[in-house]
Amino acid sequence: MQPSNSWVCLSALDKQTTVATAFLDNRGLAYADGFFTTMGVIKGQILWADYHHQRLISHGKALQLDLDSHTLLAILKTYAAQLQQGMLKLIITRAVQDIRGYGYLPSECGSACEIWLKSSAMTVGTAEQLPMADGSFVPVQPMSTAVCLSSQLACLPPSLAGLKSLNRLDNVLASAELQGIKAQLSKQNVQMPNNQAPNNQAPDIELTIAEGLLRDMTGHWVEGTMSNVFYQLSDSRLVESPSSEINNTANIDKGSADKLHVNYLTQGQWYTPSMAQSGVAGVMRQVIIDALSTTKYPVIVRSLQDEDLSQLSQLFFCNALRGIMPMTSLTLLTGEMVSF
Repeated sequence: MQPSNSWVCLSALDKQTTVATAFLDNRGLAYADGFFTTMGVIKGQILWADYHHQRLISHGKALQLDLDSHTLLAILKTYAAQLQQGMLKLIITRAVQDIRGYGYLPSECGSACEIWLKSSAMTVGTAEQLPMADGSFVPVQPMSTAVCLSSQLACLPPSLAGLKSLNRLDNVLASAELQGIKAQLSKQNVQMPNNQAPNNQAPDIELTIAEGLLRDMTGHWVEGTMSNVFYQLSDSRLVESPSSEINNTANIDKGSADKLHVNYLTQGQWYTPSMAQSGVAGVMRQVIIDALSTTKYPVIVRSLQDEDLSQLSQLFFCNALRGIMPMTSLTLLTGEMVSF
């Protein structure tokens, strides 16, 4: 087991490791030719291991990498058992090629890959565990707020859309914008208005801006800087949507004292944007879609547009490490705040 927060290179899928030395001609560094996945570990178990395994299979196929996903998953589970509590980050890149430039050989050599693993001991924090319809439990973080960002995501060809590739420059710039907003608010010591405080907190407690909502180049709102997004629309909009078949009384009461009730996910219609041309089809996004697929209100994949924002009645972000991040409000680019 390597020390916490250090990288190792799995030179072969036989549990042998080598010192993590990445050369400057590594294709992940040079061309972002690869992908990654980040796994939470609790009590020695990888959270959503089957879904991360599916990512290994689908991404290896999409990027034409020769990856023994079953053997690799077994190794990851061994590291998780030794780690007990924390995070495993896996990066897979194409092996160095004999030919010069971007291209790679359509051969065994061209499909060879390098596997990098970082094991970090840390607390995978959760405010509570939310039971799902299929019997699983999803971590839920404390209530927080979100802002719309001016940064935009690149639109991708179908062969790359939805992949968690190493090319994350649009997310990097968006995250920098979000950090700038946080820093500015901190500098100004701006607090949320008293009437925006959640019911279970004192009015003078400042809520944290946890995420930023991002558009792609077509103008559709797609995801957060590090997460996917799910949303509900107000009753008036739901009635107008013939495809939703929503009961007007299904939405959660905005004045409810327990927004994270067991029915948070199963009461009312949830939507999530498509990953068909931008964004990352995250593990937790798929967990939630699958868990709600047999309920009264399966998740509907639907674009989120400017005119929808003022009609939002619920909003949360999610990823595989933090679970569900419920929002109490979203600040629009105009400065208007939509409260949930």
